[in-house]
Amino acid sequence: MDLDFKKSDGLVTAVIQHFETKRVLMVGYMNEESFRLTIEKGYAVFFSRSRQKLWLKGESSGHKLIVKAIETDCDQDAVLIFVDPVGPGVCHEGYESCFFRSLSDDKWQISEKQTYDPKVVYDK
Repeated sequence: MDLDFKKSDGLVTAVIQHFETKRVLMVGYMNEESFRLTIEKGYAVFFSRSRQKLWLKGESSGHKLIVKAIETDCDQDAVLIFVDPVGPGVCHEGYESCFFRSLSDDKWQISEKQTYDPKVVYDK
């Protein structure tokens, strides 16, 4: 499990992809501890750069990511994690994927409908 955590200040980029549909759901970051916990727990655990702490995806929403497979790139400084998502969406804004905007006429447009109401999920 030799990943290059040194190249990006102790982090590797983690691309999260639905294992069945192949849709990219989100991008996060992992340090050595969060990567190890991801392997141990079988759920995606990330390192929050803004909060400077570990976070289990779905710890507040219940929308966890069950790990199915993990791959790394040729430089071993990024991982591709195939997951089975639990819940209607991964994005904290209420969408299935964090990639719900498309560029059209030089403007970002929302290109799909919300799959859940984030106020209901996060304002408990």
